[in-house]
Amino acid sequence: MDLENLVDDVDYALGGSASERARAENQALLDELERKKKARTMAVPTDDGRVRARLREIGEPITLFGERAPDRRDRLIYVLSQINAAKGGDAMDVDAQEESSSDDDEEEFYTAGDLELLEARRRMAEYSIPRARARVQYQREESKIPLQKVIDIRKKVFTELKTLSIYGSQVGDERPLSQVRFSPDGKYLATGSWAGNVKVWNVPACTPVKSWHGHADRVGGVAWHPDVVNRYDDNVLHIASGGEEGGVTLWSMKSDEPLTVMKGHVDRVARIAFHPSGHYIASASFDTSWRLWDVELGKSLLVQEGHSRAVYAVDCQDDGALVASGGLDGIGRVWDLRSGRTAMVLDGHLKAIFSMNFAPNSYQIATGSGDDTVRIWDMRTLKALHIIPAHKSNVVDVRYFRGSYPAPDAADRDAQYRTGLYFATAGYDGLVRVWSADDWQLVKSVATDAGKVMSVDISPDKQFIAAGSWNRSFQLFTPDTSAADV
Repeated sequence: MDLENLVDDVDYALGGSASERARAENQALLDELERKKKARTMAVPTDDGRVRARLREIGEPITLFGERAPDRRDRLIYVLSQINAAKGGDAMDVDAQEESSSDDDEEEFYTAGDLELLEARRRMAEYSIPRARARVQYQREESKIPLQKVIDIRKKVFTELKTLSIYGSQVGDERPLSQVRFSPDGKYLATGSWAGNVKVWNVPACTPVKSWHGHADRVGGVAWHPDVVNRYDDNVLHIASGGEEGGVTLWSMKSDEPLTVMKGHVDRVARIAFHPSGHYIASASFDTSWRLWDVELGKSLLVQEGHSRAVYAVDCQDDGALVASGGLDGIGRVWDLRSGRTAMVLDGHLKAIFSMNFAPNSYQIATGSGDDTVRIWDMRTLKALHIIPAHKSNVVDVRYFRGSYPAPDAADRDAQYRTGLYFATAGYDGLVRVWSADDWQLVKSVATDAGKVMSVDISPDKQFIAAGSWNRSFQLFTPDTSAADV
């Protein structure tokens, strides 16, 4: 007999029952790893109500003793992964919107824009690149501030903020105030209300200057033109507002009638933000899109989708290159205005995103959510730097302190460093809170005694913090500088 005549026998087992058990254990481990891998990519609802409904559908307890919303969502993922494994991995994942199987295959797509959008993108690129270059140079100079000087500046600023107290309160309208915003020079405060009114008030006297009724119902957002300080005396655009009817209205303080009403959204406008050039406005809407408007042409240049539910928050970066949007789907997105592409996805909040604000350094973003937290995102690392348990109820507004622009003289390093050193948040727990922006610690918490706080803003001269409330009033808070000096 030679090797060519040998018969291959593959029907054998090595090691008897012990070897079989080892192989079975190894296979079980591999199956568990595969299940966990699929679970990580499984799409499940982020809304706790839909998580409960899905658990009820599959016959699982809606909630367990001591179980929180994040734990419940993790349990749903585990149960669904077990069901998928039992069915051989062929079971369909649960989509957050429970779409039909025919719509499961989603893909990114691009729609050709017109020449006006192309020209706008070019203008924004030409505007943003020099500003980004100047910002980087400024940050290099800022890094040269001696450590002891930084400590002294922080101590002085935060000592003043710890003395915050109520300065005055004023009834602003017939219904809750949805938003408050200081003018770039801090001399005026604009308010928008659920009554459909936009009003301008003197600061700090809190006396009315101008009032418009330009919306059928709720005013979602108000914003000042970035260069309004040099335009007060002219009958030109000073303020923009977005309303329930889906329009964005442009106002001049020299006129009782709107300059322009820009229509396009098919549902309520939740928030608006000016591009720093003043030529464009971004608006977030309940029609699940945000739009970019040309204020000179009075028309929509871009309709951007990307959220599965209403878009509630929008903000423009100080450089003018990026815009961020946040939705009731709990997802935020950062978009490059120069190319139209997504620069970053802000995925982490368990509930809706109600507010967002770019930091003055232009690479960090703060988002406030219905999960009661504020998250600080860093676009350099494409992830959240820190999670702040900010309030006991919805965080509906977040605003960084910004000094007057253009920046102070380069010799005034103290004033330079203060910009972006802290931010304020507003919550439905009736509190306004101030946080340090470098270590994210609570600096001061003040109660409004006005129920839910709907909005907050910081004056550019750092003298006042304004809060708009559910009880139709707004409050001004100011630090006691004399006490801080002591």
